[in-house]
Amino acid sequence: MVLQDKVVVITGASSGIGALTAQMLSKRGAIPILLARSEDKLQDTAAGIPGVFGLFVCDVSDEAAVVRTFEAILAEYGRIDILLNNAGYGKFAAFSEMESREFDDMMDVNYMGIVRCTKAVVPHMLERGSGQIVNVASMAGKIGTARAVAYTATKHAVLGFTNALRQELRKSGIIVSAVNPGPIATEFFKTADPSGNYEKSVSRIMMTPQHVAAKIVKLMEKGKEEVDLPGFAAFGIRLYGLFPRLADKLTYNAMNRK
Repeated sequence: MVLQDKVVVITGASSGIGALTAQMLSKRGAIPILLARSEDKLQDTAAGIPGVFGLFVCDVSDEAAVVRTFEAILAEYGRIDILLNNAGYGKFAAFSEMESREFDDMMDVNYMGIVRCTKAVVPHMLERGSGQIVNVASMAGKIGTARAVAYTATKHAVLGFTNALRQELRKSGIIVSAVNPGPIATEFFKTADPSGNYEKSVSRIMMTPQHVAAKIVKLMEKGKEEVDLPGFAAFGIRLYGLFPRLADKLTYNAMNRK
């Protein structure tokens, strides 16, 4: 896909990979439409975008706000070529330490937020017979680890949703893609790991947000359906799929550092 003049809606665009992806898309001539809850942070992101952009305050956990926002985007720009579902957060804690409400809240943003935004855009894409939906999942959606039960569950849900929707829309002209990154050096860890212990333990494999954003843009350009990051993780995921219980035992010390 040539990204010139493409209208790309990005949720969670106020920081991290969402903000950087918006900047990179703009440099390729696309029109990024930034969505997030904080207008101040959105304005900060917008200051780094060299081209035309849109900006909408929207909480993906609020269905009425999502419907209203996407209607406004379509009214102003006439189309949505790509939806990047990037909004989400995590909290690393033992299962026994987390309240049921925290599971609900995380699922409401990480999974149902994607469902709401996708439902808002799919009818329009079906009518046009084209489009791409890119869902930012996680390596956690493929491999579960201790002290990430709630977060892992949300990302499993995102991957299940993405894979099933891809099959449902395969002959419609709409591409449905998943991006599955490992640890990224972003503000995500301020909530997920306030102690900083996990972040330090995985510093050797920590990816920069610039690297991940560039991979997302490349996925859009090539129309790929999935990418695992870092690249070597894809091989590990295949082995895990073949020998899950053995892999759990062999990788316990390496994987469970939270």
